[in-house]
Amino acid sequence: MMRKPMVAGNWKMNKTIAEARTLVAEMTPRLRSIQEVEVVLCPPFPALFPVAALLQGTGIGLGAQNMYWEAKGAFTGEVAPGMVSEFCRYVILGHSERRTYFGETDETVNKRIQAAQAAGLAPIVCIGERLSEYESGLKDLDPARVQDLVVAYEPVWAIGTGKAATGISAEAVVHEVIRPGIARMYGDPSAQAVRVLYGGSVTAANAAEFFSQPDIDGALVGGASLKADEFIAIVQAAAK
Repeated sequence: MMRKPMVAGNWKMNKTIAEARTLVAEMTPRLRSIQEVEVVLCPPFPALFPVAALLQGTGIGLGAQNMYWEAKGAFTGEVAPGMVSEFCRYVILGHSERRTYFGETDETVNKRIQAAQAAGLAPIVCIGERLSEYESGLKDLDPARVQDLVVAYEPVWAIGTGKAATGISAEAVVHEVIRPGIARMYGDPSAQAVRVLYGGSVTAANAAEFFSQPDIDGALVGGASLKADEFIAIVQAAAK
């Protein structure tokens, strides 16, 4: 099954609105010509609206970095699915930093995934080394919408450390653990349709090693997504 490669840039808590505009202006002239790869930018919440305006007509997608599962209410500091879907097609959910620093669990990630899909969003669901992170996190989803998921496999020890997994070791996890797990829950056609990205210290220097693996469909890029030339080089590697 042909799965279109995806490269998503998770800017994390970086870039003011002015800096975000500058970075997008540097990236878009070269990125918009790469049709073989779906490119998604995920800036911080304050920058979503201005970045959305800059991306109109470019073919580059927009994603948020998180959201809450309730539609509205007295949840100070949270952002509802409908607020995200006004601007975004994608939303990152279950990132290890959310789990480590903000107490998110497999159960709360699952609530977010279901709420995101109900709002018409496509979740980019982050999972690490633990089997429970996808078996618990991906349970009870609408089978008809499972194929819209994007799964990002991120070994926790590789995130932000500069120590990436090897392409072969990442491929083994995706091929032997992640896709079979999805197949057990939702059937093999869904497992083969879901795009699985690698995340964890992806750079222009090592991206091709991951993209050459048959079960890895792209990357969720952290620090390298904050540098226009580096991120564009990663996207170009995915296009090859």
